[in-house]
Order: sequence, then structure tokens, then C-alpha cells
Amino acid sequence: MEPSVLALIRAAIAEDVGTGDVTSLYFTPADSRSRAEIVAREPGIVSGAEIAVTVFKEIDPTLEVEVCIPDGSPFVRGSILMKAAGSTRSLLTAERTALNFLQRLCGVAAQTQRYVEAVKPHPVQVWDTRKTTPGWRLIEKAAVKDGGGTNHRMGLYDHAMVKDNHLAANSDLTSLQAAIHKLRAERPGVRVQLEADTLDQVAGFLTLEGVDMLLLDNMGPEKLREAVKLVNGKLWLEASGGITIETIKDVAATGVNAISVGALTHSSRALDLGLDLY
Repeated sequence: MEPSVLALIRAAIAEDVGTGDVTSLYFTPADSRSRAEIVAREPGIVSGAEIAVTVFKEIDPTLEVEVCIPDGSPFVRGSILMKAAGSTRSLLTAERTALNFLQRLCGVAAQTQRYVEAVKPHPVQVWDTRKTTPGWRLIEKAAVKDGGGTNHRMGLYDHAMVKDNHLAANSDLTSLQAAIHKLRAERPGVRVQLEADTLDQVAGFLTLEGVDMLLLDNMGPEKLREAVKLVNGKLWLEASGGITIETIKDVAATGVNAISVGALTHSSRALDLGLDLY
């Protein structure tokens, strides 16, 4: 597990438990032992199982925890996602933090799957964005993959995306070309992408060397088809900008290579999961 993810888990436990779970400490006998199941109250896609396991183990290493359905797998209402056994106090203390992670990440995976299903049968990838919960990026992007989506850049460090605000400060093609050459020389593994709001920009960017892909922002299906025709396979094309589950199929039919959807992470609903103790 990535150190940053383990630190996030520990911070979440500290946030909830603080100086101790007073309810369990005072109202649950110390020698009580129980079994628990995390049960789905609605269908979805599993994501975050390892994180939930880690929550239980961080609370009490003696707890026995079993993942019944692995990440990336679908489940139906009534499915048992995980089982745990051991100290009743420990199970109850871990319950909410484990569910918070699992419900949120299963929700992201399920939302992603809906978008991925919506673009079929077109050969287009559904990409996530940087519109993630602060501190949760690695795990939310893992949930996107569990739902069948594709991760775009992880951060500002691994992919250069020259957007409209960057272009407002420097839109001259000669200057852009010089900047691309400098980046290629100093960071050869970093991909270069330019944002285009108009077909004229698309045409201008096609004259540059070292560009990997274009971001076609807020273009309707007709303009997207024109851009695809203009580029003619020379560069990868990503469509972006307010794309919803209702509109994504029309965008996919234009021939773009990828569609980025911020809603995969910023608007996913936590799924209804519960822990049943017995």
C-alpha cells in the first residue's frame, strides 16, 4: 500500500476515534466477540476492499477479515462484500471509517461503469480528471479503474496540459513550440497536450512538433466531428466540458479517442452499504 494512502487511513481513524470510542468502551463488554458482514443494500462495483481491510487491522490487528468480492467486481443488492470476526468493540470502532471509504469508492466505480457502458460500442476511453477529493486522488482514481475507466494525468507533474489560462499568458505558436522543445529536452517522458476551444486553434496546433494530444473543450458533436476530420489521426483527441451520462454517447460517436468526465469523482454518490453484526 502506498504510504500516502496508509497515512490517509490513519488520519481518518484518528479523526473518528480520537481519544477513544467511548460508546464501545463503556457499553460493550470487553470480552464480547462477534462476527460482522458488510452487506450491499444496492448494486454496484467493488472498490476499496484493501483499504477497508486495513482500517479493521489498524484498529485491531487480531481481527480476522475476509474479502468476499474483490475490487473491480460487480455485486447485487444483498451481496456480502466482506466478513470480519473478533472483538465486538474493535468491529464497532472500525465500522464507520471502513464503510466511509468503501461506500465512497464503490460509488465512484459504479458511476464510472455507467459512463463506460454508455459509450459502447464506440472505441473510446472514459477518462477521469484532477477533480478529486483532496488527499483521496490515488484511491479515487483506482476506483475509476475498477469501474472500467482510464486514468488521465495523476497530477501537475506527469502530464503537461496547456489550457486556456496558460494560453492567455502565452498563445504565440513560436513561443509554444520553443516551450515544447524545452520540455521534451528536459523531461522526455512527459506527454504534451494543448487545449483547443476552436477549430482555428486545432489547425494552428497541428503545425507544432512534439504535441501528443489535443483537448477539445466545450465543442458540440458537430464541431468535434470537424476536428476529428481535420486532425485525421495525427494526434489523440480528448473531448471535455460538461459531458453528462445523457450526452456522452453522442460525443463518443464523433470519433474522438477519449472523453474526460469530472463527474466520475466529483459527483459520485456513496453507495448504500451496511455492517451487520451477529
